[in-house]
Amino acid sequence: MLKWLAMSYRLLAVDLDGTLLREDQRVDDRDIAAIHELREAGTTVTIVTGRMHSGSVEAARACGIEGPIACVEGSHLVEVHTGKTLAHHPIPVAATTLLRQAFADHGLASFIFGADEIHHDAAGDAYAKYISTWSPNLQRVDELHDERWHEPLCAVAVGDPEPIAAAYAQLRDQEIFAVSFALSLFQGKHVILARKQGPTKGTALAELCAGIGCTVADAVVVGDWVNDVPMFEVAGRSFAMGGAPAHVRAKATDSLVRIAGSGGGIAEAIRRAWG
Repeated sequence: MLKWLAMSYRLLAVDLDGTLLREDQRVDDRDIAAIHELREAGTTVTIVTGRMHSGSVEAARACGIEGPIACVEGSHLVEVHTGKTLAHHPIPVAATTLLRQAFADHGLASFIFGADEIHHDAAGDAYAKYISTWSPNLQRVDELHDERWHEPLCAVAVGDPEPIAAAYAQLRDQEIFAVSFALSLFQGKHVILARKQGPTKGTALAELCAGIGCTVADAVVVGDWVNDVPMFEVAGRSFAMGGAPAHVRAKATDSLVRIAGSGGGIAEAIRRAWG
C-alpha cells in the first residue's frame, strides 16, 4: 500500500505515447494497478498529451480516469466522462489564414484538427494512418473549404523537405507555434505541426491544478519527449522515462529506470514519489 501522507502531492499528470502507452499502444497492468491505488488514496490522476480527446479516451478509461484531461499540447481541456470541453484554445483567424496559404502555396498534404476530428483531402490519403495516432476520427473530404479551417486546434502538413522548409519560413507570426521534423515512417518526408502560440503542457498542468484547487508545486508529472519539458519545468516533481533524450532528462527532477514504450514507468514514478 502507498504511504499516504496529508502533505503528499495532490495530482499526477502523465503523457501518453511512450509514457503511459507501451509500443503496442496498450496500458501496462502494473501502471493500471498503481494508478488505481493512487486514485483510491485520494490523488487526482490525469493525462496531458499531444493527442486529441478521441485519441486519448481509451487509455484514460483503462486507468479509470473520468475527469479533465489536457489534449493537443494544452489547446483543449476536456472531461473524459462527459466529453464536455472545459477550455478551448484554437488558432486565431489571422494565423489560420496564414497557415492555409503557406500549406497551399507549397503543395503540402494538409490535415486540419477540429474539436474532435481531423479533416483531409485526397493528398493526405498516404499519411492518414500516421495522423490517426492523434485521433481515429479522420474524415476525408473532397476539398478543404474555408469552413474546415474554422478555429482549428492544430494543423499538420506533410511534404518534401524543401517545400516544408519554405512553408515553415512563412510562419513567422506571433500567434502560431510551429515545429518541423523528419517523418521517420516515410523516408524523405517532413512534417510541420502548428497550433496557437501560448498553450503548452505546462499551461495545461496549471489549468488542471487550478481545477482541483492546488498549484503546480503539488503536481507530479511523467513524460518522455521535448513537448513534456514545459510541464517538467513547473511541476513540483517530474520524471523522465528511461531512454528519453538527454536534454529532456536534464529538465526533469528524476529519471526513471523503465524505458519509454516498455510499460511500468508510471508505477515506478508513483512508488518513488508517494512511497
